[in-house]
Amino acid sequence: MENDDKDKKDEIVGEVVNPDPKPQEGGGNTQDDIKKEDNSPKSDKANKEKENKKKENVYDKYRYWGSEPPKNGGSPSSNKGGMRNKFALVALLVLLVSFFFVFFQDSQKAKATSVSYTDFIATVEKGRVSQADIVGSTTVNFTTNDGGYYTTRIPYSDPSLVQTLLDYGVQVTGVAETTPFWYIILELLPWIIFIVLMVSMMRSTGAMGGGKLMGGMGKSLAKEYDANSNKTTFKDVAGQKEAKYELQEIVDFLKNPGKFTSIGAKIPKGCLLVGPPGTGKTLLARAVAGEAGVSFLHTSGSDFVEMFVGMGAARVRDLFEQGRKSAPCIIFIDELDAVGRSRGSGLGGGHDEREQTLNQMLVEMDGFSTDPGVIVIAATNRPDVLDPALLRPGRFDRQVTVALPDVQERLDILRIHTRKVKLGEDVDLARIARATPGTSGADLANLVNEAALFAARSNETIVDMQDFEEARDKILLGVAKKSVFMTEEEKRATAYHEAGHTLLHYYLKHVDPLHKVTIIPHGQALGLTMSLPEKDQFTIQKSYLMDRIKICMGGYCAEKIVYGETTTGTSNDIKQATTMAHRMVTEWGMSDLGFINLSDEGEPLFLGREITQHKDYSDETARRIDGEMNKILTSCMDETMDILTTHRDQLDQLTEALVAKETLDDKEIREMFGFEAVQHVTDLR
Repeated sequence: MENDDKDKKDEIVGEVVNPDPKPQEGGGNTQDDIKKEDNSPKSDKANKEKENKKKENVYDKYRYWGSEPPKNGGSPSSNKGGMRNKFALVALLVLLVSFFFVFFQDSQKAKATSVSYTDFIATVEKGRVSQADIVGSTTVNFTTNDGGYYTTRIPYSDPSLVQTLLDYGVQVTGVAETTPFWYIILELLPWIIFIVLMVSMMRSTGAMGGGKLMGGMGKSLAKEYDANSNKTTFKDVAGQKEAKYELQEIVDFLKNPGKFTSIGAKIPKGCLLVGPPGTGKTLLARAVAGEAGVSFLHTSGSDFVEMFVGMGAARVRDLFEQGRKSAPCIIFIDELDAVGRSRGSGLGGGHDEREQTLNQMLVEMDGFSTDPGVIVIAATNRPDVLDPALLRPGRFDRQVTVALPDVQERLDILRIHTRKVKLGEDVDLARIARATPGTSGADLANLVNEAALFAARSNETIVDMQDFEEARDKILLGVAKKSVFMTEEEKRATAYHEAGHTLLHYYLKHVDPLHKVTIIPHGQALGLTMSLPEKDQFTIQKSYLMDRIKICMGGYCAEKIVYGETTTGTSNDIKQATTMAHRMVTEWGMSDLGFINLSDEGEPLFLGREITQHKDYSDETARRIDGEMNKILTSCMDETMDILTTHRDQLDQLTEALVAKETLDDKEIREMFGFEAVQHVTDLR
């Protein structure tokens, strides 16, 4: 049972510690001023609160204008983003006012009822028109005897119109059709402001691009990495010894090129970092920049992809031009697969914008205008979709695999991320490293942060092992749903299910030691049984897979023995066991079918995986596959039922303990049944 304090949802109160203000050039506090200040704690606190309030108000002001605060203590007026946004606001107000005046004038005109010229002449002949105002040669505004106000347009030249009006006693007036200058300005002003705003927006986004006049049509979006302000070296990268060794050659070449050129050696023009997400590819690139001490331009593959034709190719040219001007230089392109996919695989054939960008990149990396002082480093987690022309010698001729860390590397990564964390004495980083197989460096960094958040929620001053356990369960299994209400019978059934999984860990030879078992719901699972691998496994034996299938069957068999029927909670266990049995037969040759691959995985098409799955074997072979799978599953089921039936009393005892405590670890279970304690074998340093 967890402590009651863990169940409370306390708010995290963060304390902001403001560093002492640094004196700036041309101003700041002098020594005499500092002596005059009140150094009492109360005054110090008041000054800090005042300063924080002042800073908060300043930031709120800039957030209102949609801009960043001025740097280096600059005045608000020097902030270009704020001035630009203020101008846009004023322009918008002027635009609205202009539209108001124009439409107001139009509405004034619209007060007169429009009639046809024929009706106008008929009304005049009836003697019902009292006054007529002739505007130019096209419009007549007239008033009837009953006070009605009307207007009509003269469709043709009618020289007798004035005489006709006079004959019927109509008072005729005339005005020249002139438009005031201010009205013309108001008519044109909305369109002028609209065009100015559109041009400004296009310049800010780079959409107009092209020429220098419009702000740089093909201007690269790459940014220069300042290695001096935030220097990262290989010491900051835990593990990845092979990757760092490969990249060290690039660093040595940039620092001392004569060492290589004197004997006729050529440094690779491009280095491709390949690995799963979160393994540290970008971190290694920053470390190269910090170690080499040369210019470092970094961008993303998506920065080259635009809807405007020629934009991506222009940005590639500009990027390499920047690199040549600042040579020796490293160009880092993250997520290369966004622009480097195989040509001819898209709906646009070979003429879409992305492929034009790729062609330009190929030319820049290995063309007539290449520069030996520019080295390209790229990162991707999809090397299988890259164009072969990118991977040939002369371009990305060196591929560096950045793999998931092993148990020792995970321990080193945890030590780096916990350097600034206050750890409790019970924290065992080696145990955490063993309990997180298959995780990346980013996952471990998140694990440490989540553990610190758990400790902060409980108002603790240190991060203990319990916090790490809760963080691991949350990341790998989901948030614990302690508020889920289960009846006593449902709780007991869940306990029997998990007890079936758990008990098999102590009677099977080829399984990982148990870590803990719980009936507290996590994610979609009502209960969980977790093991703690002793080491990372790169190859797996058939005996281990068979015992894993039996572990999956433990919950199903326990429900069958106790209740005589099963529940829907066994669906995921069945899926896992079936998948392992199928791969044992079709991929790994662990059946009587022998050395043959019968996997039905389809080849990827340009739109993804195949719409319809096909199989490259006969129906008879399919029946043999089903038979071999059934043989494996039946054999495992029989042995699992036999173990749990033989030890039914321990199954009941373990269930009662789970109902009472909800969570049990390996040590508690071994003490309960008198099992020998396990000595974890580890060579972690």
